[in-house]
Amino acid sequence: MTLKERMNKEIVPELCKQWSVPALALPCIKKVTVNTGVGRIKESKEELENIVRELTKITGQKPKSNAAKKSISTFKLRKGQVVGYSVTLRGNRMYDFLERLINIVLPRSREFEGIRYKSFDRSNNLTIALKEQNIFPEIRADDIKQAWGMSITVSINNAKNRENVVEYLRKIGFVFEKEQ
Repeated sequence: MTLKERMNKEIVPELCKQWSVPALALPCIKKVTVNTGVGRIKESKEELENIVRELTKITGQKPKSNAAKKSISTFKLRKGQVVGYSVTLRGNRMYDFLERLINIVLPRSREFEGIRYKSFDRSNNLTIALKEQNIFPEIRADDIKQAWGMSITVSINNAKNRENVVEYLRKIGFVFEKEQ
C-alpha cells in the first residue's frame, strides 16, 4: 500500500476520531521543496550539469535554476549567475518522494537518531538538511564527482498546533528525536 493510500484509508480517519475534528481540519502536506546551492562550483558548467542530472534522478522532476538577483564582488558573484537549484513536488510525485525519504533515505544517513524539533519554523513547516546526495538509492557512489547537500522542506496546511503536526508526521512515518 502506498503512502497516499495509507493516509486516506488509515491515518486520516484515525486522527479524525482521535482529535474529534473533520478531515479538512487536520494538518495536511501541501508540497515538498528540495533546494540545493552550488556554492564554489558555480563556474564549472560540467559540475552544474551533474547536479541537475542527479537532482532530476532523486526527485523525478527537472529542477529550476535560481539566479543571483544582484552582483556581489566579495563572493565573485555576478547578476544572473546560477546560485542554486530547486524542485517543488506536489501530488503523486510528492508522496512517492516522501515514502522513499522516510523508508530508505533517512535510515541510511549516518548517525540518524531522529528529526530535531528545532527543524520546524514558525508556520510549523519541517525542513531537513542532508549533507550528501549519495544516500538516495538512485545515485550510484561510482558516478559521484562532487558531493553536495540539499534542504528538503515539507510545507503543511492547517498547522496551527505544533504537537498535532508532530503527531501527524509520526503517523506518516517520520521519526523524531527523543526528548531530554
